[in-house]
Amino acid sequence: MDRTPSITLVSHHLCPYVQRAAIALAEKGIPFDRVYVDLADKPAWFTALSPLGKVPVLRIAHGGGEEAIFESAVILEYLEETQKNPLHPRDPLKRARHRGWIEFGSAMLNAIARLYNARDEESFDNEACNLVAMARRLESELERRGQRPWFEGERFSLVDAVYAPVFRYFDSFESEAGLDLLEGLPRLAAWRDELAARPSVRDAVPTDYRQRLAAFLRARNSVIMQRMAA
Repeated sequence: MDRTPSITLVSHHLCPYVQRAAIALAEKGIPFDRVYVDLADKPAWFTALSPLGKVPVLRIAHGGGEEAIFESAVILEYLEETQKNPLHPRDPLKRARHRGWIEFGSAMLNAIARLYNARDEESFDNEACNLVAMARRLESELERRGQRPWFEGERFSLVDAVYAPVFRYFDSFESEAGLDLLEGLPRLAAWRDELAARPSVRDAVPTDYRQRLAAFLRARNSVIMQRMAA
């Protein structure tokens, strides 16, 4: 008898943290439904489930009722603890290092948000330089590891799930604003290409994701909007 719980991933079309959860669910072979919410007009049922008012939220049928888990890091760890096909290394030291690089990925997302919200050229240039420095540090780590094709070699891990949404932003910066922040980083380029071709990564966003992200960036009263208009 199949005892796999019914799972719904409460999502936003653009949220990179939702993408992490969607990729992990797909890599583990867990069927799930998706419900999208408008974060600018949050429904009451959503705020009741998410104390911080953020996505993702994982709704799980449990004991004749439903439980909700919020925060992407907690969701990923829950899936690791309860589901097959682990995406963390078994070795505790490797697992700890992976968690550290996951935090680094979150820091890159924060830097990306500061970049696309920068309203003057000086702030924009500072954030761009910061992102380049972070990308170079990641390139050095991949070189140290002899990485191919994934962060841990032949085995797809949660670190890969975390960086796939990061690279989506760089795709849009290049195509929409002519901003190439990853130039001269061949290992990142190879990793990025492998991730873009992975079915779980492709399917983590709606088919109109690029158009939605471009519209979101153009709506910012920021330097990136001016670059895109040019």
